[in-house]
Parts: sequence; structure tokens; C-alpha cells
Amino acid sequence: MSDLNSKIHFKLARLVVVMGVSGCGKSTVGAALSERMGKPFIDADDFHPQINLAKMSSGIPLGNDDRWPWLERVGKVLGEYCRFEGMVICACSALRREYREYLKKVANEPILFVYLNGSAELISRRLCVRSDHFMPSELLESQFAILQPPSIEENVLSIDIDRPVSKVIDHIYEQISFSKYTD
Repeated sequence: MSDLNSKIHFKLARLVVVMGVSGCGKSTVGAALSERMGKPFIDADDFHPQINLAKMSSGIPLGNDDRWPWLERVGKVLGEYCRFEGMVICACSALRREYREYLKKVANEPILFVYLNGSAELISRRLCVRSDHFMPSELLESQFAILQPPSIEENVLSIDIDRPVSKVIDHIYEQISFSKYTD
């Protein structure tokens, strides 16, 4: 795989959302990037209502009715953090374009989406060894089914995850370090 960002000029925003399907490494990469940049980290999973967590834990995929209130909470928190903290890093699936647009609208800020791109086989292997998460590996297929990878119009840095996590983080950090904030 090759990184999409090699042909794209994105603009760094004060809100950076590390996105992708369950098991791609959003929380791990987001937290490490946050630490490296000295910026706050928010995990959108922390804002799921208990009913969403129960559904996913039971192997039931979320529908739009489950996602919209959650995305609204996440967007509001991102906007508040941005106003008080400046830059913030967030891990959020943001699987569909309409979800990403909604996050920008609610946060009232531009967002740089860092898309962690990997094959279903690679991510499935990762999910099989993960035991401390509410999302079972059986839901991976439903995540890929609704995934709309971000397009170049969406201010995206696309990163292939078929390398060690440290290399993924290094690559993101290098790309972000040479970018400029959006107006």
C-alpha cells in the first residue's frame, strides 16, 4: 500500500481526528501522537452512552440513530477543548463522510482527519488478540460495510498501518510538523 498523502496537500487544523474502523489503532496512535505533540487527547469511545456500549459488546452494530447523539457529544467536546486548549487530538471512527461533516459542524472548527488505512485481514488479526475492548471482532465486517474512506476534498492525511505503530506515529508527526494551520 502507498500513502495517499504523498499526492495530497492537507492543512493542519487545531482539531486532529484519528479515524478508521475498529482495531486500526485509533486510540493507540492518537494517544501517542498527543503525547509527542504535547496536546490533549480525547477518545470518542469515552462518550458513548451505556446503551451503545451494551449493543456493541453484544455484537450488535450501531445504527445512525445510535451514532448521531454520540457524534454530537463528541463534536461539542472537541469544540470546547479547541477553544480552551488550542490544538486537540481525538480518536473517533468517523466512518462516513456525513459523520465527519457533522463533527466539523458541531465543533465549529476545521478538522484534519488522519485516516488509518489497513486491510480487513490485518485489522482482523489485531482484533483477535485484543481482549480489553468492548467492540468484538465480529463487528469488523459491519464497520467496513459502512466505511467511506475520506476523499481528498476532506482535508485528510491517509496513513497505511501495515508497519509498526512507532513508524506510523513518526510518519504522522513528520507530516504534521511540516504543515500549516488552516485559516
